[in-house]
Amino acid sequence: MKIIATEQYPKGLGHTVSELDLNKHNIPVFEKKKFSMCVPSVTKMLESSQSVILCGLETHVCVLHTALDMLEKGIAVHVIADAVSSRSQTDRMFGLRQMEVAGAILTTSECVILGLLGGADHPKFRDVQKIILELAPDTGLLQYSL
Repeated sequence: MKIIATEQYPKGLGHTVSELDLNKHNIPVFEKKKFSMCVPSVTKMLESSQSVILCGLETHVCVLHTALDMLEKGIAVHVIADAVSSRSQTDRMFGLRQMEVAGAILTTSECVILGLLGGADHPKFRDVQKIILELAPDTGLLQYSL
């Protein structure tokens, strides 16, 4: 699975989440000024992809525009609802709603992680199970109706 990251104009706005240290994990990070991450360098890396899993911020801007661009290219888009954020819950909720109406599949971190494992017979299942059984923080999504 390819993992790709983009940052919105880091020279002017600073790094989005410097604690991630994506370079340490050999994850390519592309700078962008447009809201969608579908800049030429990223689009080229995704040429053979039939589906993507999106997370990040802000839900109602960069994640939304990325999802719309990818859907337009015929790529199936899965948005991890508990791994996207906006400055306000209202923007987050409406960003998620717009993506779903446009054809994106809304899902959760746990659903994606377990789906990628495929079953309890995966050699990493026990390690992953320990992580997902920890009490997850409230994402604030359930107090709003999608």
